[in-house]
Amino acid sequence: MFGTSGIRGAVGETVTADLALRIGQAVAADADRVVLGTDVRDSGRMLADALSAGLRECGTDVVRIGVASTPTVARSVRWLDADAGVAVTASHNPAPDNGIKLWNPSGQAFDGEQTDAITRRLESDDVERARWDELGRETEDGDAARRHVEALSSSFESMDGLDALVDLGNGTGRVTVDALYELDANVNTLDGQTDGRFPARKSEPNAETLSLLRAAVPAADADVGIAHDGDADRMVAVSETGSYVPGDVLLALFARDAVSEGDKVAVPVDTSLLVGDVVEAEGGEVVYTPVGDVHVAEAVAQSGFVFGGEPSGAWIWPDETLAPDGHYAALRLADLVRREGPLSELVAELDEFRYETCRVNVTVEDKAESMARIRESLLAEYDRVDTTDGVRVETDEGWFLVRASGTEPLVRVTAEAKGETAANDILEAARDVVESEGIIA
Repeated sequence: MFGTSGIRGAVGETVTADLALRIGQAVAADADRVVLGTDVRDSGRMLADALSAGLRECGTDVVRIGVASTPTVARSVRWLDADAGVAVTASHNPAPDNGIKLWNPSGQAFDGEQTDAITRRLESDDVERARWDELGRETEDGDAARRHVEALSSSFESMDGLDALVDLGNGTGRVTVDALYELDANVNTLDGQTDGRFPARKSEPNAETLSLLRAAVPAADADVGIAHDGDADRMVAVSETGSYVPGDVLLALFARDAVSEGDKVAVPVDTSLLVGDVVEAEGGEVVYTPVGDVHVAEAVAQSGFVFGGEPSGAWIWPDETLAPDGHYAALRLADLVRREGPLSELVAELDEFRYETCRVNVTVEDKAESMARIRESLLAEYDRVDTTDGVRVETDEGWFLVRASGTEPLVRVTAEAKGETAANDILEAARDVVESEGIIA
């Protein structure tokens, strides 16, 4: 039920009001007070109503913060002295989808043990409903976004003179704009009107979906372009020249800025070797985790870690919060440009470490069975195999990773090598195995 980023799926099919009601009841078993917020999707209020009913039926108080980014929901658990937070969101998924993600007061998403407990309660219908005079109360808090803006603007020096262009993608990223404004940056926006249909572009921000931002940044003579997904847990960047900054490169820049001698950085197994090279050059150490921000958060919660991130655009600074906060990441990037100079030049400084990375998705009908067959085939064919998350194979020229998507019916294949030809050759060899052994849709 719970993938790498909570529950997600088509509304009315995978994600229903009945499911939301039952999850509310299951969460209530360990929580007296819960924060509840939604992203901009049209189905959000319906699902939030059902969650609230389930929570209150079991005696848990609910504080509704309305439409809010996922990092705002995650941070509000501690701010509002709650035991848990529920974000009704499908993050970067298409408009017909929605989902549910659960948060601890630390800002860390529910881990496997916690989501397993929720699943067991759902399967066994283990619910303790409250007496009629002990039902939970529902209240509203309208200050969540303001609280977040204040927290961010107090964490950075003035950005007077910086020009930023922020593409909100019709989502919940407004906190980024307001925080930059409070820090005296000159801010312009694209697609700033909230709309759960995501009419301006697909919710997931990447090089293909951000064509307008890439053209607008140099046209507006901006210093940096920033883009969020629908719930603003992700943040990606465009340089002042209009070039999209690849996720691994941005991860390396953030890591280099955060790390000192002896510090640790957590990254998932699909991360480029570029990051390890950059961190080691600064005297730090990279620790690899399974893919998913919850796994990165679990790692950076330990002593010695100063940063963790995923190439997909999720960034975590543990001293700030254990939630991937796209707003904080945007401010951190803007501050880096303010301190260190043009983003294109910072990117160019990493050319000596550069690898070529190729990725492809293969649609399958049965992820579990497909991965079992693919895993068996790769273990039989290759010697250097790591099965921490999916199957990662080291070759003489580089490496490749085959793993099932946590949110979609896909098997993702990533390959990397020093040259483009070598990377493509590795990718094609891996894809051949996936297509021959997987149950292709």
